[in-house]
Amino acid sequence: MLKEKSLAARSIAVALAVVAVVVLPVIAAVPASADIARQRQQWVLDALGVPAAWRITQGRGVLVAVIDSGVDPTISDLAGSVITGPDLTGEHTPFSNPNWGTHGTWMASLIAGHGHGAGHQDGIIGVAPQARILSIRVITDRSDPAYRAYQDQPANRGQRELADAIRYAVRHRAAVISMSLGYSAPSLVVRQALQYALSQNVVVVASSGNSGTAQTERGQGHAPYSFPADYPGVIGVAALDRSGAPAYFSSDNLSVEVAAPGVNVPAAGRRNRYWVVSGTSPACALTAGVAALIRSRYPGLSAPQVRRSIVWSAANRPAGGYDDQIGFGTVDAYAALRYAARLAWQAGHLRTARAKLPARGFFGGGRAAVPSVPVPPRSSEPLTGLVALAALCLLLTVGGIWRLTAGLQTGGQAGARGTQDQPGSPAGHYQGGYERGRYQDARPPYPFAGYDLTRIEQERRETTGDAH
Repeated sequence: MLKEKSLAARSIAVALAVVAVVVLPVIAAVPASADIARQRQQWVLDALGVPAAWRITQGRGVLVAVIDSGVDPTISDLAGSVITGPDLTGEHTPFSNPNWGTHGTWMASLIAGHGHGAGHQDGIIGVAPQARILSIRVITDRSDPAYRAYQDQPANRGQRELADAIRYAVRHRAAVISMSLGYSAPSLVVRQALQYALSQNVVVVASSGNSGTAQTERGQGHAPYSFPADYPGVIGVAALDRSGAPAYFSSDNLSVEVAAPGVNVPAAGRRNRYWVVSGTSPACALTAGVAALIRSRYPGLSAPQVRRSIVWSAANRPAGGYDDQIGFGTVDAYAALRYAARLAWQAGHLRTARAKLPARGFFGGGRAAVPSVPVPPRSSEPLTGLVALAALCLLLTVGGIWRLTAGLQTGGQAGARGTQDQPGSPAGHYQGGYERGRYQDARPPYPFAGYDLTRIEQERRETTGDAH
């Protein structure tokens, strides 16, 4: 009975949009003369068009809420940029524990890391290095001592915690919300919280999930939907590898709007160590950084306009303009800023035009009024034609409804196959959705949550005798 309850609870629970850690072999061919993290990171910045975007803005004045496992504000690459919000997990792992906030710190560094050292040339630099982070803890990492207790909590509690986190972010004036996490089932309370965020002009970004691998291997079509990525108004992000191709683990479904680098992405971790991470999690964080750049440069744009700037400026658009692997294309920070500039100009031009309208309107009388246009008397012939047209439209509507009903009756069995790979499968069976606090299947060489760049460099030096 307890086992059945546990499976039922986990079937709608939340998990990180990353996968189990795989430690890769030591990579010896890494120069020691320059900062290894910044070197490894450059391809990510170039793929997103970030260097060109930095000539316009670096995100100053924008607060990004990172709803995750917590962010360490003491690491050198984030020092002075993090505001610590509440811990809503219901567990009490102390901040001093090295396994507290692993994933959240990675994500925050990709958004607003500012590097360190002379001229901030070392370490991780985020997409919006002058932005600030609001850390809100709603999940635990698998290595967290409280992981098991957290996983055993009722699933609906996790949904309420996420909704509370979203509302907290809005009340504390976050301009962007980044959620590198996912649920396998929708939630009314979360959707209500998101509608509140969107109504308050907050840009919301979420990862689309890492269920692509199992779906592809089992021939089940598109991957299961991940929430909150699939809620209306949320920018759902898929993952790309270094070549720009979709990562094979990245979920492919209609929640995907854009794609960003998500394979072997360097990130800063606790104790000033550097990691290489993979998943739709880093792709989400990088896209949230682009949203922060737009909010900084064009604060007057609405959240839908920021979303439109990111989506419709995307590079490498697929054939036909959209597919369910990379959405409308690859996120391009510089192109998104240029698109936002056009929207801002149009908005300003429209405000100017409205300001020039006559104060008394068009038909209000007085010197500014526009005379009404004479209307000739109507005959019965046009009315007869309209009645005939309405009757024809009614016949076409009835015929369409009949054909649609017939199609649903014949295709119902095929449509039901889409629910087979959902949580609730037998033990040991790959589950297409997310379980609360449970990392997904790891299949080398990726996806994986991360390997330790700092450890790799230390081992390389010990092996080669290089003291630099």
